[in-house]
Amino acid sequence: MALFIVFMLLPIIIAGVVSLSDYAVVGSANWVGFDNYVRIWRDPFFWIALRNTTYYTVLYVPLGLVVALGTALLLNRNAGVIRVYRTLFYIPVISSTVATATIWYWLLNPQKGLINVALGWVGINGPAWLYDSKWAMPAIVFMSVWAGFGANMIIFLGGLQGVSPDLKEAARLDGANAWQVFRFVITPALRRTTFLVSTLLIIGAFQVFDQAYVLTKGGPGNSTITMVYYIYNKGFGSLEMGYASALSFVLFVIILVFSVLNSRLTNRKDGA
Repeated sequence: MALFIVFMLLPIIIAGVVSLSDYAVVGSANWVGFDNYVRIWRDPFFWIALRNTTYYTVLYVPLGLVVALGTALLLNRNAGVIRVYRTLFYIPVISSTVATATIWYWLLNPQKGLINVALGWVGINGPAWLYDSKWAMPAIVFMSVWAGFGANMIIFLGGLQGVSPDLKEAARLDGANAWQVFRFVITPALRRTTFLVSTLLIIGAFQVFDQAYVLTKGGPGNSTITMVYYIYNKGFGSLEMGYASALSFVLFVIILVFSVLNSRLTNRKDGA
């Protein structure tokens, strides 16, 4: 409780107070009330950052779910070599973001990157990726999915191992094929697990920062400026700590709303 108060609750309270002031680190803070929040509504760059973050979330969450669940289904076996693959797929999770971003910066190189070279083998002229405003955000999504699906894969593996083999065997005896077993047996059994993973993905998506900071610096043309990246720029770039704190609380509310909607949707399916 003491650690929670000192490192969680107290900073939140301080940030709430700072969000109601004009604080630039150097000098004293001036009380401005809710002016920072009014300013957010009128800030065009806030809406750009929100749009980019929402776009990232729409791409990242479904793709992250599919890749993590698909990999977990493939690795839900007891063979010894499967454990090696589980370890290999989890390595990017514990790797440095800067290191993984460096790898992907090379992979996404428009001239000599492995991805465009591979596309050229099948006659496809690969895009400029990080240098094209249309492809920069999808490129960041691809890297994020690769770097983070291992953790969600482990969660799904835990859920899959909790599915009773008797249920799957009974479905097969009734004539169900592999797709029907997955749809009518495995998917309902994983509903709680899917809710957990999707919530974690939503929270992580709205807090994305490292990838955009390392790969694109918010470019090209502000196409990869995310909410947290914008908060970082305002707080540590422009030293507008009050405004950055207000942006942080707005981001908290946005994440809370999406998490509640996800919970309501899951509960409604459970009731059905």
